[in-house]
Amino acid sequence: MGSRVPEVIDRLVQLGMADPGLAEVRVSDGPEVTNDNIRDWLIVGFDGDPQGDFQAAQSVGGWSDLGTGREEEWQVTVAAIAQRGDTDIPAARRRAYKIAARVEEWLRADPTVGLRSVEAAIVATQLVQDQSDRGATAVLLLTVAGRGFT
Repeated sequence: MGSRVPEVIDRLVQLGMADPGLAEVRVSDGPEVTNDNIRDWLIVGFDGDPQGDFQAAQSVGGWSDLGTGREEEWQVTVAAIAQRGDTDIPAARRRAYKIAARVEEWLRADPTVGLRSVEAAIVATQLVQDQSDRGATAVLLLTVAGRGFT
């Protein structure tokens, strides 16, 4: 099946790994198993919930006409996660939004994310906050949506 979703996810991960503004953030392609004590994450294709459904993306599409191929509309989940060793939830929240702002900057600078026949933008966000014995955590879920032709 032809879909632009795999290359969009790949490209978002590449942009994150190359972004000097995320030098202290672990950029991950989907869920990652690690023993590292990393506090700040940008995860493309995962909502950061290890008890969740692990949905990375979704798409719908159809033929644009009989000769040019298929138009696809897609959504990719991206999680900006900030964890702290204290109970300062406002600081965790501000950090999560700062991480997510890097994604917004890439998409504003180049809505094609460097791919032919693609356009993308952040169309929705959802903030989840938690306190645990590990401290405050803020997870800002981004819905990066777009369309393209396959």
